[in-house]
Amino acid sequence: METTRQDDRVNPTEQRRRELLEAADRVVLRDGPGASMNAIAAEAGITKPILYRHFGDKGGLYRALAVRHTDALLASLRAALDAPSERRERVEATLETYLTAIEAHPQVYRFLMHPAEDSPGSERGFDVGQHSAPLLRRLGEELATVIAERLDLGPESDELARVWGHGIVGMMHAAGDWWLREKPCARKQLVRHLADLLWGRLAAAGDRVGGPGF
Repeated sequence: METTRQDDRVNPTEQRRRELLEAADRVVLRDGPGASMNAIAAEAGITKPILYRHFGDKGGLYRALAVRHTDALLASLRAALDAPSERRERVEATLETYLTAIEAHPQVYRFLMHPAEDSPGSERGFDVGQHSAPLLRRLGEELATVIAERLDLGPESDELARVWGHGIVGMMHAAGDWWLREKPCARKQLVRHLADLLWGRLAAAGDRVGGPGF
């Protein structure tokens, strides 16, 4: 008879939390920034106090969803950066990956990045902006780490890597937000324009010795 290893057992609390996050995702996909704790509890088939028991408040639920979606986005961005292609192609693929992600799930993007007060039925007093800034900082630090690992930027390499990481994320966020609202051009065209803007120093920078290359 086989014995179940301790590591193979699913923690019931973690499993339940994952199920609640999946229910929250379904509501966010439907309602965007207007997703409420009441609607999420109803979708999960539980009462709101039980939802609070797992996440504390809407801020706690937001942070859990932000981690879930940011982890998935970072994995996709890493895959684009690791693709076996020329540097310019990887830069464009990384921009394309980000824009594709926000275009594919605009309601999730709006829930994570825009205040809920503008949506009817949303809870008062929940400031999404207060929570979205750490999400953008995390993306900036992750990209800075990738740049520092891969590019030789000279004596100020570590400082420049952080400046570039946060600057590129800021550019992607601002340009992507504007583009998603107005759709003034095709996604591929926006990718090309943004890559042109970045390309000068990125093209000139050498790969870090012993690094994975950029």
